[in-house]
Amino acid sequence: MAKRIDKNALRIKDIFEIANSEHRAQWEYINQKGVDFANDNQLTDEERVALEDQGMPTFTINRILPVVEMLNFYATANKPRWQAIGAEGSDIDVAAVFSDMADYIWDHSDGSSLYANAVNDAVTKGIGYLHVTVDVNSDNGMGDVVIKNPEPFDVFVDPKSRDLLFRDASFILIRKVLPKQHLISIYPNHKAKIKKAGSLNDGEYDYSEKSRSSSMKDFGYKDIESSNSINEKAERDEAIEYFEMYEKIKIKYVNVFYQEPLTQEVLQDIQQQVSVRMQEMQAEMQVSFIEQQKSMEMAVQSGEMIPERYELEIQKLQQQMQQQIQQAQEQMTAELQKNASIVQNIVISDKEFKIMMKDSKFAEKVVDYVDFFGTRIQKCCVAGDQTLFMKVLPEAITEYPIIPFHYKWTGTPYPISAVSPLIGKQREVNKSHQLLIHNASLGSSLRWMHEEGSIDTDYWEKYASAPGALLPIRPGSTAPQAVQPAPLNSAFFNVVQNAKGDMEYLAGIYSSMMGDTGSQHETYRGMLAMDEYGTRRIKQWMQNALEPGLKQLGESVKQFTQSVYTAHKVFRIVQPSAIQEQREIEINIPIYNDLGQAIGKLKDYAAAKFDIRIIAGSTMPVNRWAYLAELKDMMQMGIVDDVAVLAETDLKNKEQIMKRKSLYSQLQGQVQSMEQQLKNQSGTIETLERQLVQSGIKDKVNQAEVEIAKRKSELDTDNKKAFLETQARQKLAQKVVVDEANQQKERIKMEADNIIKNLQSNQKKD
Repeated sequence: MAKRIDKNALRIKDIFEIANSEHRAQWEYINQKGVDFANDNQLTDEERVALEDQGMPTFTINRILPVVEMLNFYATANKPRWQAIGAEGSDIDVAAVFSDMADYIWDHSDGSSLYANAVNDAVTKGIGYLHVTVDVNSDNGMGDVVIKNPEPFDVFVDPKSRDLLFRDASFILIRKVLPKQHLISIYPNHKAKIKKAGSLNDGEYDYSEKSRSSSMKDFGYKDIESSNSINEKAERDEAIEYFEMYEKIKIKYVNVFYQEPLTQEVLQDIQQQVSVRMQEMQAEMQVSFIEQQKSMEMAVQSGEMIPERYELEIQKLQQQMQQQIQQAQEQMTAELQKNASIVQNIVISDKEFKIMMKDSKFAEKVVDYVDFFGTRIQKCCVAGDQTLFMKVLPEAITEYPIIPFHYKWTGTPYPISAVSPLIGKQREVNKSHQLLIHNASLGSSLRWMHEEGSIDTDYWEKYASAPGALLPIRPGSTAPQAVQPAPLNSAFFNVVQNAKGDMEYLAGIYSSMMGDTGSQHETYRGMLAMDEYGTRRIKQWMQNALEPGLKQLGESVKQFTQSVYTAHKVFRIVQPSAIQEQREIEINIPIYNDLGQAIGKLKDYAAAKFDIRIIAGSTMPVNRWAYLAELKDMMQMGIVDDVAVLAETDLKNKEQIMKRKSLYSQLQGQVQSMEQQLKNQSGTIETLERQLVQSGIKDKVNQAEVEIAKRKSELDTDNKKAFLETQARQKLAQKVVVDEANQQKERIKMEADNIIKNLQSNQKKD
């Protein structure tokens, strides 16, 4: 029986053959040469043999490796940081969780090492990749989002892609040659398919044509034969091709608007509201009817209307009133039902919509619907001639989970590395030093011209270079003549120095950036200026190539986390401080009702909507000494306090120092004492004001008594003596009151002056 052909496996194999074109192979060859030069594999076997045959040295002076290391350092000095911005108020709290979640995933996946390797790939191979995926077996089967670092030469991108991040590519394919046992360990649930899988290349994966020189100082993944794999029985394992392809597909969706039916309670409430309004309307119309009836009766009595017309008009008015009441009742009921009705909105696939529309109850509730096509990512894994599985990733994932990091994007999937422009200059440096050493070697070990048989050649070869050697010649023979090497032109030495400077200029990495004191500025500010100006090309590369990739990485992590973390989960993050602190973050916290039933989620991460931004320059190194000097200047100007300066130092136990040495801590006691003093002074002022008010009241009472007594005395005309005595007493009492009031005012004024003086003296001391 013939074996059934897997058409999908053949399709993916054909896609790989198209992607693995001549241009792609040439790009890989050029960039592999860049990797070799960076790893000090700069001579081929043919070049080495040719140099040895000429007696020239075969050493190389690797000036590319420091450039690669410095570029890696500037791009990976710190961990990248993302910021999430909520779409609305309810999403702000959940969006704040994303930064902590991204840190958890980054640390859980050892993201710093993977990112450093991706940047190194970008510098040496032109492009590096980070791959966001899900470890379904992590967290006891709940799954965790993880980050991986695929080999750039294993990734094949749609050649027609013109986007920096390959978002417009029709496919992104990862191709590897793996032993079957390895594939089984990755996909144990597809063990049967992997075992029966056969190769579409007849099992031949010969890397001999692409393998490098045997004298290389390192090994590439293609230098190791896949046939050396061993299975669980300690036997050679069969190797097959493994394809992991991601492609964008369009799926038809329907945006459905449907109306929820009103409950019985809502309908009863609507009927009650209509009944109340109709009673008010009937009362108003009844009054209007009576008014019109009175008017027509007066018209009948005056002879302006006959009785028959009167009866006919009354019937019409009654019919119109009943019709208006009925129409108003129906209109009010419809409006209230419309306002109370809830129109829901869901997005479902076209296939699901057609199935649901077959239900007449649902079809009646549909108000409107809109067809559209949504982008989804389809993942397909193929081992040899067998398709392991094909699935569409969750709806939240709309972009490729493979994120590229370029060095020099060319508008195609074949970027240029930082090493490629340096290869020619590196060869020039190697050749120049080889010629210098070879010329010096010829000058120290002279060559001789002699007549045949005039000297003992073995003796001369042994002692010709020995100091004070006696070199015999046979009698009658011509003495040998020394052959001097041709002197090198002085311009040749300038070529060597210029070649080194050209490499620094091309790479943008100068000697001063690597600590060369001979080319550094003497002053501190001059060094800072060189550090600022010397890194502008690196900042341009990071801003235009790395940071867009990091932003896309954060967006991909967000999409995966929202599709994976739908259940209640607790993340534990260790804070990188002097004292290791552990912080817990919770998402999707269930909310229960009184019956213990889950009715919702607090911090519903999957339903939140927020945008991701990369914090620019977060991965670049910071000149700590310059930063500290800037903070000191700001502290002297009063912009920041000593706590901000102390937080950026490396002092031990700086938390305790902050508590006892902080400017805030020193001023806290002074503020408390001044508050107590101010409180006491405020109490004294309030007492004095109260006394002043009381004295004023007493003064008014006395004045009223004097006025009353005066009126009485004026009325008592019969007893003049009594009036005079009373008047004298009143004057005496008035004088006493005035004297007491004056004394009280003087005393209050003196106390107020003393309080003001004390406050002014305290302010001067402060």
